[in-house]
Amino acid sequence: MTDLHLLTKHPQPQSHQGIVLLSARELDKMRQVGQLAAQLLQHLEPLVQPGVSTQDLNDEAEQWTQAHGATSAQLGYTPPGHPPFPRSICTSVNEVVCHGIPHPKQILKDGDIVNIDVTPLLDGYHGDTSKTFLVGNPSVTARKLVQVTEEAMLLGIAAIRPGARIGDIGAAIQEHAEVNGFSVVRDMVGHGVGRQFHMAPQIPHYGKRGTGLKLRPGMVFTVEPMLNAGRYDIKVLGDRWTVVTQDGNLSAQFEHTVVVTERGAEILTLP
Repeated sequence: MTDLHLLTKHPQPQSHQGIVLLSARELDKMRQVGQLAAQLLQHLEPLVQPGVSTQDLNDEAEQWTQAHGATSAQLGYTPPGHPPFPRSICTSVNEVVCHGIPHPKQILKDGDIVNIDVTPLLDGYHGDTSKTFLVGNPSVTARKLVQVTEEAMLLGIAAIRPGARIGDIGAAIQEHAEVNGFSVVRDMVGHGVGRQFHMAPQIPHYGKRGTGLKLRPGMVFTVEPMLNAGRYDIKVLGDRWTVVTQDGNLSAQFEHTVVVTERGAEILTLP
C-alpha cells in the first residue's frame, strides 16, 4: 500500500532523522513476512480469472493469511483524514491507480488488468508487495503497460546501493516509463516499512540522479511505481481511498520491499 502523504503535498527534503536501520534479527523477521507476502500473491494468482469478484479474492486472501498465523495490516488501517480501510487487500482494476476496495459486485472480466496489493503482519513486522495481473486476454497496450511497469520497478531497485541517492531510483523508473510512452504517477510514493506500515524515507518514482537522501545499509523501504497509459494526473474518489487516473486511462503497479545491503539491494518479497 502506497504512502498517502503525497495526496495532499509534494515531497519535501528528507534527512536521516527518523529513519530506522534494521538489525540482523529484525531483517530476519522482515524476510519471513516478506516471503509470506510473496506466497500470498502466488496463491491468489490462479484465482484471477474472468467471473471472479474482487471480494472473492479478498476473502481467500484473508483466510489464507489467518491460516498462516498472520493478519492483514490493511484491514482497519486508518491514516489521518481517512476512514478505516474496510478490506484485507487492495484490488485496483484498470483505471484504478491504487487502493481499490474489493467488492462483491466488482466482477473481473476478460481484458481487465488488476493490481493486488497485500501486506501481511507477522510477529509485528510488515511484508508489503503488489503485482498487476492480466485477466484473460487484455489489449496490446495493457500488456505493454504491465510489462514496462514491472521492468521500471526492477530498474529502480537495480539503482539501489550504499551512497546512491533516492533520486537515482526515481530517475531510473521515470526514464524507462517515458521512453516507452507512459507516465509516472507523482502524487503517491514508496515508503519505509518494518514495525510500522508507513515510515521514513519516502521514495518518489520520478526524479533526478544524484539528488535526494543518501542510501545507507539497513534501510528498508518499498519501491512501487504506478505507471499510467495516459497522463500522470490522479484523483481520489468519495470513499477517500480509491485513487483513479483523471483521464480514465489504464494504470499498472508493481511493488517490492527491499533492504539496502553493503553491495546493493536485497528484495525481501521475492518468492
